[in-house]
Amino acid sequence: MKLELDEVRRITGPNLLWQKPGAMVDVFIDDIDKQSVAECWQKWVQQCLSQFGWPDEKSTYRLHADGANLAISAPMDALYTACEVAELAWDCCASELQQDELPDWQGRLKQLQVELAEEVNPALLELLAAAEQRAVSCLTDDDEVSLGLGTTAEVWPVSAIPAVDEIDWEQYKDIQRAFITGTNGKSTSVRLAAEIAHAAGINAGVTSTDFIKVGDVIIDRGDYSGPGGARMLLRDRRTEMAFLEVARGGILRRGLPVDLVNAALVTNVAADHLGQYGINNVQELAQTKFVVARGLNDKGVLVVNADNELVVAQANAGGKTLCWFSLEQHNPLIEQALKTGERAVFVREGQLTYHHRGEYTELAAVNDVPMTFAGAARHNVQNALGVIGLCRALDLPFAAITEGLLRFSSDAGDNPGRGNVYDVQGSRVIVDFAHNEHSMRAVVDMVANTPANHRIAMFGHAGDRTDGEIRDLTNAVSDLQADHYIITELEDYLRGRELGDMPALVSACLRERGVEDHQIHVAPNPVEGSRLATSLAQPGDLLLLFVLDQRTEVHDYLLSLQR
Repeated sequence: MKLELDEVRRITGPNLLWQKPGAMVDVFIDDIDKQSVAECWQKWVQQCLSQFGWPDEKSTYRLHADGANLAISAPMDALYTACEVAELAWDCCASELQQDELPDWQGRLKQLQVELAEEVNPALLELLAAAEQRAVSCLTDDDEVSLGLGTTAEVWPVSAIPAVDEIDWEQYKDIQRAFITGTNGKSTSVRLAAEIAHAAGINAGVTSTDFIKVGDVIIDRGDYSGPGGARMLLRDRRTEMAFLEVARGGILRRGLPVDLVNAALVTNVAADHLGQYGINNVQELAQTKFVVARGLNDKGVLVVNADNELVVAQANAGGKTLCWFSLEQHNPLIEQALKTGERAVFVREGQLTYHHRGEYTELAAVNDVPMTFAGAARHNVQNALGVIGLCRALDLPFAAITEGLLRFSSDAGDNPGRGNVYDVQGSRVIVDFAHNEHSMRAVVDMVANTPANHRIAMFGHAGDRTDGEIRDLTNAVSDLQADHYIITELEDYLRGRELGDMPALVSACLRERGVEDHQIHVAPNPVEGSRLATSLAQPGDLLLLFVLDQRTEVHDYLLSLQR
């Protein structure tokens, strides 16, 4: 019998299990019925909550192939204590099922009462209740609490919350905000959406896996696709509209960063990062992505990809107002939306076209939108379609959407790391951050459809992927049928492997696909790989550089060759 505790964490927003804040326990279970384990844990939760003085709090669970996610609800000012209570219930459950001596759970609950007294903040709960009653957005974390969003936001330390009756509630307003999620295309979509908002005269902010940015000002660099980044952006008084990248990890670790958003975009779903937090297959990954639908307000629009089967399955089960987008006008879901007057975005006779209530608006020719590479970058055509639907859900004007589409470029300024183009000594270089099979195939397909004398590919993979996944990724790149393949070591991404392991495995995969030894090269890092690639290139060649590490250094090197 295996009953192993993996992790206990706070949940602060709508999440995969339910809408409630509280605590979640991740456990591994084997050689025993998972349902019976979850029910035993719930029995102990009920006893602990009752003894602890939280009889109105609830519990729920989700079973998966390796174990279960177990959750209890709790007051927002007591989430650390809630983690202790949920873990104590698990310890009691595991002890009972393994016929071990039970822990002194009653004594532990008495200790937790002392810890709870230090954590609780009645003023915070009063403020949260008053804000909800008045429909004013209230954001809270360990250190700060705020009212209003963006231009009207006001922030206080959690230790110095003003009295409810001293607050001028009328001054706090919301700003329009949207979620963007999916396996690929999230960062491109938030950046394009912000460019369209800028064309409409709106100072939009974005969170992403690269940075937080308001207008042209980068607030901070790093992965800000979770709740912390969203709070930072929504508390910035320069923010007039917010586009929030919501990644799988943030949803599973903490839940959604905010609720009552105006629109949400799901770009696509494909296999990536499976095996974490009990998400073991793409269907479960799709369910995770669609947690964003739980954050929509009553009039919110869910913009979804009609060309992606996993997205379609989840969207049809959601009961939300939908806006479908597709590369094909004759996609059955698009045709149905056109018949019923619903929202739809699609390509018709080479034009990016929006439909609602029988009215059709052509926004731009696909070939005129820089990020589409004259239509060769089909993944970016899809990204453009999704963003059009999102921006119309936020009532941004058609003229601004067109202007943004035509102005947004595939360079390191507008969209760093995503399809960046450099002209180097007569050859064309494309740099991309793609790192899963779905995204790499999309970029390879774009490059394969771009005219060139010869093609050179550089790539490397993180070591925490399985050998099978590495073969799939390598096969995706080998489909380019390049003249040279440069394999880069990624020393900071070895993740359990040794130097030399990845080039050896990737080289073997390439040979299995018929690539000859003289076409295979190994570089110690992406910068040296880029140097090798440009040294091999001739005028008229096309270089595809997948750069997972040293992106800034590679960018600077390529710029030096353009001068």
